[in-house]
Amino acid sequence: MAVCAAPEAGASEYPDVPEPMIFDMMRPLGARRGEIEANTLATAPLSGDDRAISWAPEVEYAFADGFAIEGELPFENGRLMEYKLGLQAAFGSFDAGRSAHGVQYLGIYDRHTKRYSNSFAYMLVHRYSDRWSSVSMAGLWDVSSKRRKGRNAAIINQSVFYDASDDSIFGLEVNYLGGEAGHLLLMPQLHQRLSGSISAQIGLGVQKDRGKAARPHAGLRLIRQF
Repeated sequence: MAVCAAPEAGASEYPDVPEPMIFDMMRPLGARRGEIEANTLATAPLSGDDRAISWAPEVEYAFADGFAIEGELPFENGRLMEYKLGLQAAFGSFDAGRSAHGVQYLGIYDRHTKRYSNSFAYMLVHRYSDRWSSVSMAGLWDVSSKRRKGRNAAIINQSVFYDASDDSIFGLEVNYLGGEAGHLLLMPQLHQRLSGSISAQIGLGVQKDRGKAARPHAGLRLIRQF
């Protein structure tokens, strides 16, 4: 992302679009330097023998207009599984400020396999009206220049949102990961502002892992803006 120039436009010229609950951004694309957010996402299957709770606290910081960094610590129940570090860059807005695009990179170190992997995704956000908006993401998981089995798996995430009020947003997120360890997740969700700096996202949907039966999944993200 070092090759991307920071957008000259101010944050006010970017569309105001919600972030997906499961595959969130590392700040909105129009973020201004100095913005900080801390949040934690927890997800769990509601059926089957394995009902481990996956949860991950993270901190997001916009170190320049249009550029953000994120640190994340994924846990499974009480066990720290990985270290994650992400970078995001905005390319700017277009279509009279109704659309914007950018990219994000995520580096992942697995503490138990001692293996490093990474992902890369292109993001496109669009504001259709005062009520409707969408976020589209497409990229590759476990990126490698070598064609090895299980690597360079497709990532597709499509979310549609409806602003019911200033404090409540309804959304539907569809997340697809290719490869042998892939899945398809459909997650209806509610984004609710609780105060000026605190909000919550709650979802209940279904996930189908490759080679396994579909299971209901629940998710909750708590967010604090600084």
